[in-house]
Amino acid sequence: MSDSNTTDFTNPSTFILLGIPGLEAAHVWISIPFFTMYIIAVLGNFTILVIVKMEQSLHGPMYYFLCMLAVSDLVLSTSTLPKMLSIFWFNSKEINFSACLTQMYFIHSFLVMDSGILVAMALDRYVAICHPLRHSTILTNFVVGKIGLAVVLRGGMLILPYPFLTRQWPYCRTTIIPNTYCEHMAVVKLACADTHISNYYSLSVAFLVTSLDVFFIAVSYIQILRAIFSLPTKDARLKTFGTCGSHLFVILTSYIPVVFSSLMHRFGNNVAVHFHVLMANAYLLMPLMLHPIIYGVRTKQIRDRLLQLLTPKGT
Repeated sequence: MSDSNTTDFTNPSTFILLGIPGLEAAHVWISIPFFTMYIIAVLGNFTILVIVKMEQSLHGPMYYFLCMLAVSDLVLSTSTLPKMLSIFWFNSKEINFSACLTQMYFIHSFLVMDSGILVAMALDRYVAICHPLRHSTILTNFVVGKIGLAVVLRGGMLILPYPFLTRQWPYCRTTIIPNTYCEHMAVVKLACADTHISNYYSLSVAFLVTSLDVFFIAVSYIQILRAIFSLPTKDARLKTFGTCGSHLFVILTSYIPVVFSSLMHRFGNNVAVHFHVLMANAYLLMPLMLHPIIYGVRTKQIRDRLLQLLTPKGT
């Protein structure tokens, strides 16, 4: 009997996503903030894309990068939240093995792309503030396109081994994933084999991407802050610093939960499972909601254009 069970689980046809273990009774209530974040992410990012397309004056590097971020966030939100909500609302916990690997690839590759786009946006702000007269000659449409292509290729290639490595492991213990989505390490932990290759590779990717991207963002913003404090008037300093402060807040909310979640998966054996899952959801969902609010609503040109669209003519 045990042999047949082992054979059945070696190549599972489906996984079971538990949702948030230990908080099943509160799933309906937990779904309310999740659904709210989904609506804000979808409407906010679609609004940014429509406004930038309609407004000719917004056809510049900063807004092209913002559109890249909006597209990436839309892919991330639609890859995860509909399934999460079906778990919370309809107890629909099964997910096909191939669909699980596909979701895993999209989530992790677009998270890396998001990180790369944040670096590109920090570079754009650095050039715009520190070298304003050369901004249009340095960040031409061709250069912006090459940066965007590099960001996509980096995310796609770095994460490509994840599903291939995960597919080769045997799953003879269980097919129950204590999570709301197919997070890489949550799936790998189910394998009954030596998964050190997956563990070390994913840890290396997380560390290298996070450390290098944070380093380049930090260097950019240190130079930006030096330029801000050299501005002649207090109003100009406060205005520029306010914009940079918003950007830095989004950056911190994007990276800090990722680091905590990665460390907890490797070293937090005594941490409650539901806390693991909540942290994994926080680093995935919070930035998706904050990006269109901070980068979109707080960007004057987009905010003004949105108000024009929402305000009836003649008022």
